[in-house]
Amino acid sequence: MRISLNWLKKYVKIPVSDEELIRLIGARLVEVEGVIDETTKYNNIYIVRVVIAEKIPETHLTLCQIDCGEKDLVQVVCGAPNVREGMLAVWIKPGAIVPASVQEDAPFVIGKRKMLGKYESNGMLAGADELDFGDDHSGIVEIDPEMARPGELLVDVFELSDKILEIENKSLTHRPDCFGLVGFAREVAGILGEKFEVNFVRSSRRAGRISQSLTGPAPGTVRYSARETFRDSRGLAQGSRNLLQISIDNSVCSRYTAVVLEKHGEIRKKYLTWQDTILAKSGMRPIDPIVDATNYLMLLTGQPLHAFDYDKFVAVGGSAKPTIKVRLAKDGEKLVLLDGKEALLNENDIVICSGDVPVALAGAMGGESTMIDENTRNIILESATFSLYNLRKTQMAHGIFSEAITRFTKGQPPYQTLTVAEECAEMLSDGFKVVDVVDQRSSAGRRLENENSFSFCSSPTAVKITTDEINGLLGTEYNESLITKTLENVGFEIKRKRGELEILAPEWRTDIHIKEDIIEEVGRLLGYDNIEPTLPKHGTAEKNKMFGLKLAVREAMKEFGANEVLTYSFVSGRLLDKAGLDKKNSYKIVNSISPELQYVRQSIVPSLLEKAYVNQKIPFDKFALYEMNKVYRKDLGFNDEQVPVERMQMGFVVAERKGVGTAYYKAKYYVSKLLAEFNIEPEFLPIKSKAPMNLPFEDKRAAEIWVSGQCIGVVGEFKNSVRRNFKLAEYLAGFEIDLDLVSELATTKKIESDFEVREKIDETVTTKETYAETLAKILKKYPGAKITPVGIYQPEGVETKNITFHIEK
Repeated sequence: MRISLNWLKKYVKIPVSDEELIRLIGARLVEVEGVIDETTKYNNIYIVRVVIAEKIPETHLTLCQIDCGEKDLVQVVCGAPNVREGMLAVWIKPGAIVPASVQEDAPFVIGKRKMLGKYESNGMLAGADELDFGDDHSGIVEIDPEMARPGELLVDVFELSDKILEIENKSLTHRPDCFGLVGFAREVAGILGEKFEVNFVRSSRRAGRISQSLTGPAPGTVRYSARETFRDSRGLAQGSRNLLQISIDNSVCSRYTAVVLEKHGEIRKKYLTWQDTILAKSGMRPIDPIVDATNYLMLLTGQPLHAFDYDKFVAVGGSAKPTIKVRLAKDGEKLVLLDGKEALLNENDIVICSGDVPVALAGAMGGESTMIDENTRNIILESATFSLYNLRKTQMAHGIFSEAITRFTKGQPPYQTLTVAEECAEMLSDGFKVVDVVDQRSSAGRRLENENSFSFCSSPTAVKITTDEINGLLGTEYNESLITKTLENVGFEIKRKRGELEILAPEWRTDIHIKEDIIEEVGRLLGYDNIEPTLPKHGTAEKNKMFGLKLAVREAMKEFGANEVLTYSFVSGRLLDKAGLDKKNSYKIVNSISPELQYVRQSIVPSLLEKAYVNQKIPFDKFALYEMNKVYRKDLGFNDEQVPVERMQMGFVVAERKGVGTAYYKAKYYVSKLLAEFNIEPEFLPIKSKAPMNLPFEDKRAAEIWVSGQCIGVVGEFKNSVRRNFKLAEYLAGFEIDLDLVSELATTKKIESDFEVREKIDETVTTKETYAETLAKILKKYPGAKITPVGIYQPEGVETKNITFHIEK
């Protein structure tokens, strides 16, 4: 995601330098991956008037004389078909760099040259593609004469001296509100300690402009009619109402707002606009006025929009009363998308239908059958929210990673769908008028009686908390006034009741549920870096037996020559099948990060076998791998908190390309030696159960490990089918043991662990003093501490040096 600092500054008063602002954003909101400096990108580029435009015979070229604000006219040869006398254009002066080439290894510098051997051309009149405002190469850019005068710098007229922040999306996954400029600006205001006053996107608790003038909700649907005449290409009767119906199946769509617009004038795009430059800075390309309006508002508010051609939509459905139907796709349905590609749909996809005919892949891409074109007379503006879980699957299945689906997969809240649709209708009001508005909730939403009671999202929960609880967890001494102001700056509502703060999160904050969420919010906005580090007020921490056990296991396995690995806890169904495990006993992840990581593993060994194949392929002739990690199985059930029971297990695999003897005995040797470290004497008994841990092993060449009447694991060689599935050599064996049981049975002090609380800090001093003088000051500052010099650095030509000390108190 890209954020223009110039655009941001239109919504927030920023009293700090750009560098400090970027640091604060990185420390308190989101990681800034990079900064694109465009402060010099548009240097020496001017607005000019074409005074004379004469066609050069037998060519497509035009000889132009331009007014650039100086006394004399300048001659330029232009090949664009739309150049004409009197227009305002953009001139790249000789010696200037073409903006579109700025990031290239060899930027293109415009100069003077002769065309056709006799016509001198000084610089060039630029098109949108050369100015890096899209890929339109059909003509030169035209400037609105009401915006500028000849001789003005393009950079000043369109505020192009800018810095673009490249934001790391993943760290904002839980904050869909920040995927719009307004939400991002609100957070920046909060970080700077300022109240965010912009109310562009009004709360759904209040009425919007369209809805204030329109009436008539029906049960389950909020409907408005513009009370205006509507005549379309099929000759609908004058005064028509109910031009559109909406039907939502299941709970895949929490709210769907549709606005029908009728064309009443021209909205032809003629001039370069500030909106075009914002789209380009944000990584999008201007297309046409309708699409540009939807994209601009998505970037501004975070709410994606889509426009359908109304008449095409009606024709596809074949009904006089068109109905938008939102439903899950059927396996095998096909849909041709806007990019011309045919998508084979599956049951996880959500589709928008005209009647029952799919016309769009919801949240991802519109369909070719209802696309906007130059003949479009009437449009449907869609503003909706869809299931983020379904759209994540759609994203992966169809490889669609558009700006819209990126926002939908973060869980866009439904509170602003109508308001943003209203704003889009207003942006298009020069060419279109509103004739119908329908706002539909799913059955999962709350029933509405009138527009003034809009609230399609669940009621926000009031979190009750005290200032002592906030300060106690953060280690701060913030007063109630500061805490209240900090939260109210970003939209929280706060009431004081019986010595507590009752805090109500705004509708766009879907991530606030418990006290810790509020505490985190206070700490983040006020800056974790402003909290003075102090040691916990306790001595030795409680002993962690499992931690000590794992340390002891590592020491033992290191002596045995085994290598520890760390693999994903999420695995593919294919891996479970290869190991002979039952997928039905594994928990399947609803919103998996990859199609290859859909299950939570129930055993460690399959992951080790997968890594064993990689190591044999390199090739390593012999090796031993082990891993200690948690596993989850459905047969273990749930704990008291109703979450799946987890067990800590250790898996081990030994493999040799040219092994001699029986591999079982080598694995048995390893596990026997390991358990002996903890004074555990195991029995090795024939396998009798079908426990999940046993399934990859060959019953006749493996044994269960028993201690004090309970089975703690299994050791042996793997089934031939498993070995072949993983393409491994014949000399292969391993074991898997339950470390929770081992921890209970161990009697050695090796697994006891003590934690000593000590403060360790590094301090760097920039000084002109000698090292001895600086050390003396550090010793005085930290009496009784253990001080170790780390390094001294003095750049060439600089009088001061940096001296770093490591201090333990």
